[in-house]
Amino acid sequence: MQLITETINTLSSRSKHNVTGAQKNMLPRTLMIGSVFTALILVTGCSPTQATQNDAEKSAGDAKNISLLNVSYDVSRDFYKEYNTLFSSAYQVKHPNSKVNINQSHGGSSKQALSVANGLQADVVTLNQATDMNLLVEKGLVGTNWQQALPNNAVPYTSTMVLLVRDGNPKNIQDWQDLARNDVDVVMPNPKTSGTARYAFLGAYGYGLHQFKESVQSPAKTDDFIKKVLANVVTYDNGARAATTSFTQRGLGDVLITTENEAHLVTKKYAKGQTELIYPSYSITINNPVAVVNTVTEKNGNADAANTYLKGLWDKPAQELMAQMYLRPSDKAVLSAHKDTLPDINTFEPIAVFGSWEQIMDKFFVDGGVFDQLARAEQ
Repeated sequence: MQLITETINTLSSRSKHNVTGAQKNMLPRTLMIGSVFTALILVTGCSPTQATQNDAEKSAGDAKNISLLNVSYDVSRDFYKEYNTLFSSAYQVKHPNSKVNINQSHGGSSKQALSVANGLQADVVTLNQATDMNLLVEKGLVGTNWQQALPNNAVPYTSTMVLLVRDGNPKNIQDWQDLARNDVDVVMPNPKTSGTARYAFLGAYGYGLHQFKESVQSPAKTDDFIKKVLANVVTYDNGARAATTSFTQRGLGDVLITTENEAHLVTKKYAKGQTELIYPSYSITINNPVAVVNTVTEKNGNADAANTYLKGLWDKPAQELMAQMYLRPSDKAVLSAHKDTLPDINTFEPIAVFGSWEQIMDKFFVDGGVFDQLARAEQ
């Protein structure tokens, strides 16, 4: 259209000068201008009105509303609620014509992974166990290189298992061993549906092996210890947040086995003045992997936004937010700056003690596995 306008202006200018000198040539030149104008319209395939409309449509096309679904485990909801706001604002600064909205879905980690495997249209998954991610890899939803796609093997933060007790700690619960006492009622999620619950079980089991390591009967003593702990469980909820509700609102149990970040939030927000956090002498490291669900983002055209969303978890503001929400950021400097609320703890990696997660699942959590055997033993 710029070419058309310039051509018309040139011809009009020439025609204007010629009219004053030879008015009789006006008609032929006017016809010539009209002919050129018509020809150019035919070549470009648009009229001035159409061109203006197309330009407007192109401009509108640059503006894009993006919607992402983050399918996550149970007790991450508070962090991601804050991070989503942080990310959306930062994204719009870099993409002023775009607006991104993140929806959240939370539940037991394995249950969430199964929902995605069965068709829930997640753009990203932020879970708390590698085997849940591997299920999505097997289904062809997440790339086989998901751990290499992001820093720190795609684990932006970690956590650990702690004990949450009633205010004043009336049962004087100090460590895992106290959960085996006859006068203590325990609340925890169900290891069959919750990754957090598996960490709870393995945390207690790892403590037993560590406690009895000098004894040749260590495995047998550990099994006996775990039998007593499971015999004290008064409810197995589907997810960690449901277990929190049972403990704080329903009044069940003397102690809740939960994640460090959840325990902090309960003591400072959800049940302020009603509970206390107890750090066991020896606990488990919880890794929280994240990945893009490629099949969904490629179909929706959201791949760039989804990747940016997850990469942003390693940015300083997000790492700082994690620490403020009582998660242990992978940035060691940020973690060190929050030692008052995230103290140094003695933990173990589950794969270092029990083998790969595939081996862990096959040994402990399949139907009829060690968990079922020990839980049934005291029923």
